[in-house]
Amino acid sequence: MSTQLPKLTLTDWRMTRDTLHLYARIIGKIRSHYMPKSKHWWHITLYVTSRGLTTSPFPIAAQNLELSLDLINHQLRIDSSEGWSTGLSLIDQSSTEFCNRISSHLAARQINLPPTLFTDFQSEVQLAYDTLAVDRFRKAINWVDVTFKTFKGRLREETAPVQLFPHHMDLSMNWFSGRLVPDSDPADEESADEQMNFGFVTGDTSIPDAYFYVTAYPTPDHWADLTLPQGAYWYTEGWTGAILPYAALVASDQPQEILLSYFQQLQHHGKKLMS
Repeated sequence: MSTQLPKLTLTDWRMTRDTLHLYARIIGKIRSHYMPKSKHWWHITLYVTSRGLTTSPFPIAAQNLELSLDLINHQLRIDSSEGWSTGLSLIDQSSTEFCNRISSHLAARQINLPPTLFTDFQSEVQLAYDTLAVDRFRKAINWVDVTFKTFKGRLREETAPVQLFPHHMDLSMNWFSGRLVPDSDPADEESADEQMNFGFVTGDTSIPDAYFYVTAYPTPDHWADLTLPQGAYWYTEGWTGAILPYAALVASDQPQEILLSYFQQLQHHGKKLMS
């Protein structure tokens, strides 16, 4: 699946990226309220589709609903197992308006969301939405999703789904060694399992442009001693992880081969240190 990847320079689309992040958090909040609890907080995540992002079906009011950010038609799609569906525009609105429209459309179907569900998303500020930037993101995230799944398919041990965590807007996948962290509570879903995390972020306060990261938990001795391929580096300010800038793949004619090799090298390194 080698292809020319779209540029994702954050300064070119930061406000639109923040809008998509907000939309992901909103539909993720609905899903997490109704979805049965799953280990490692997998009940709060979203999944990539060819058209954007989806909650996957979750139970609510004696039916299943699926909320999808359709980034081709620029709509929030609401689909019910009862056979009805609707679409709400993602353009030209504030977050308050967007939340109110969701609540109103569901209430018309006798689905009443908790009145405090959207407390954190109330703002009258008009949300930026650049359709060309959204399309670049959609194409990039589709490529990342398939590449992550290709890597996941090569691993024998337990792995997490390839999924997007709305709070940080990172698409990620975990690999588990199968061992518990010494002296941890086996019931602690956040801290008990020895693991590595492979992820993609469009940019944040620590690194201001799109990047791939690999972390290990708990961080083993000599984790950052590995010599990384050209263009990659170790990040050690507050957390320790191997970083590969997305821009390095945009400039390559074999981006998937580079990313898969990078992930495989680090997975072998981490697995050896954890044994």
